[in-house]
Amino acid sequence: MNTTPQGERIRIVLAGRCNVGKSSLINALAGQPVAIVSGERGTTTDPVRKAMEMLPLGPVLLCDTAGLDDASTLGAARLEKTRAELRQADLVLLVVDASSFPGVRGADAPHPFPESVVLAEAAAHGIPAIVVLNKSDLGGTDAVAQDAVASGFAPSAPAEGRSSLSERPLPVSALTGAGIPELKAAIIAAIPQEKHQRRIVADLVAPGSVVVLVVPIDSAAPKGRLILPQQQTVRDLLDSGCIPLVVRDTGLAAALAALKTPPTLVVTDSQAFGKVAAIVPPSVPLTSFSILFARYKGDIDALVEGASAVAALKDGDRILIAEGCTHHRQDDDIGTVKIPRLLRQKTGKELVFEHCSGIGYPPNLADYALVVHCGGCMLNRREMLERIAAARAAGVPIVNYGVLLAAMNGILPRALAPMQKKGRA
Repeated sequence: MNTTPQGERIRIVLAGRCNVGKSSLINALAGQPVAIVSGERGTTTDPVRKAMEMLPLGPVLLCDTAGLDDASTLGAARLEKTRAELRQADLVLLVVDASSFPGVRGADAPHPFPESVVLAEAAAHGIPAIVVLNKSDLGGTDAVAQDAVASGFAPSAPAEGRSSLSERPLPVSALTGAGIPELKAAIIAAIPQEKHQRRIVADLVAPGSVVVLVVPIDSAAPKGRLILPQQQTVRDLLDSGCIPLVVRDTGLAAALAALKTPPTLVVTDSQAFGKVAAIVPPSVPLTSFSILFARYKGDIDALVEGASAVAALKDGDRILIAEGCTHHRQDDDIGTVKIPRLLRQKTGKELVFEHCSGIGYPPNLADYALVVHCGGCMLNRREMLERIAAARAAGVPIVNYGVLLAAMNGILPRALAPMQKKGRA
């Protein structure tokens, strides 16, 4: 449980004003002192995260955030970090101080990012939210609940017709523990089942299937371990009773020849697509880790559509290479060297490449002709979908590394074929 990547955890974000007890609540949910608790305003300045197990959901990540009404000189920057956390949330807990509710009512609120805006943004993105009335041991919860409903805190219906909010605000006391079991039950009920049932590859093959995983060992390979998508794919196959056979690209031909029957599927690192496609017989299904993650983490149809934009690139077009994490760059790094080189070769155009890594895009997203994104192994699905949606809203096509490399090698239809029978999304 402790080694489960953050991108694979259900992310629960606590938001609210200063001193409503968000840090105390996260400690109560975790059952241990995770966040610093103080009566001084603005104690929490940066997001604080605690990984824990919440059955039957499994691994979750509790995220404490700075107060929405932080009026300090760094308040705006802290608020933007809170917004970034909300964009990645699978569930939002909007925490209100039941003992001294300020009577927030939308536009009449004294702060430009009031509670009602948090709930509106959650509903607009289909993110479930629960209003938590903390400090209920001090009284006032009935009046606050009525005021909250009158202030627009009532349930709303996103596009899919399912209410994104809890039926009514939940009174709790982080100090005494009252209401915490009921809150945990509400959290479990609010998380869509599909969130903890998605598979990387195991739903594409039957139990007992032999799946060959091609893992090149080159200068970019981390010393002594596999990269995260490769590890997760191996585990997904093992969990489903499949037989993963992990080989280097240099040993692929010998591995296939040693098998009595052809494998059910071959999954390769995208950078070896051309070499592997030439070795694997056309009758054997072939795809890549990155394409599997395009389906697992994001919207594969949108990313496939983005690949078609390469043909329309012109001299001087700006291409954004976006990655979800920061890492040490090798001399032949895929994002800064290989993909730019390949795009220039294939298009014959003088393209301008810019790069970003970590949280979010640059503010001038609409200035780019194409976004080329990494596989997103360090991002959760919510954040990857938000990044795809942001690019499309700006009118910019987006593609990920694996889809792009398959298209550049002329084998994208073949690489997508294993998913056609199950549906891509």
